Amino acid sequence: MEQAKKDCILQAATRAFGRFGFKKASVDEIARDAGVAKGTVYLACESKEDLFYQAVHREVRALVAELSRRIDPRVPADELMRELSRATVAYIAKHPLVRDLFHGIYHGQLPGWADRFEELHRLGHTHVVEVLRLGMKQGRFRADLDLEETATAIQDLQLAGLTWYSRTGGGGPERMLRRSQAGFALVLDGIRARATQ
Repeated sequence: MEQAKKDCILQAATRAFGRFGFKKASVDEIARDAGVAKGTVYLACESKEDLFYQAVHREVRALVAELSRRIDPRVPADELMRELSRATVAYIAKHPLVRDLFHGIYHGQLPGWADRFEELHRLGHTHVVEVLRLGMKQGRFRADLDLEETATAIQDLQLAGLTWYSRTGGGGPERMLRRSQAGFALVLDGIRARATQ
């Protein structure tokens, strides 16, 4: 299948799954929106579940690419960490598939997908490690940080905040951003090199 047609199918799938959710989105609707036959959709994927995964994976990769573009080694790493947090909150507000993934909605709907969800979680891990490493090199973060565990802890804290936000209504994106920034201030105080505090 040519890439342009597959991209069109994935865009239609992203819209349908974002609007209706995994269970209510139909492959017929996705095919109609993409301007292809239903059978053509199945040339791009093995099943509705696989199509859903490809759509979510594509959205997460776009988020990771957006965050990676923002990493500038001339900028202090603690400022970058805050900027990446702001960018993540803004992206999630506009991309329901990623928002619902981070909120844990799909975990209950697709319980056999733990490994796939972990793979998506790991995609976002790389840029956090990169910023931590940069901060260590700049002397802004402690030299004794365990990069992998610290990056995981930072991601877990952000995911916990997003989960809280989704379950309580959160008070809007501005409140989520303030909460995220307050959490990062606490984290950054713990990882900053003592001379920069």
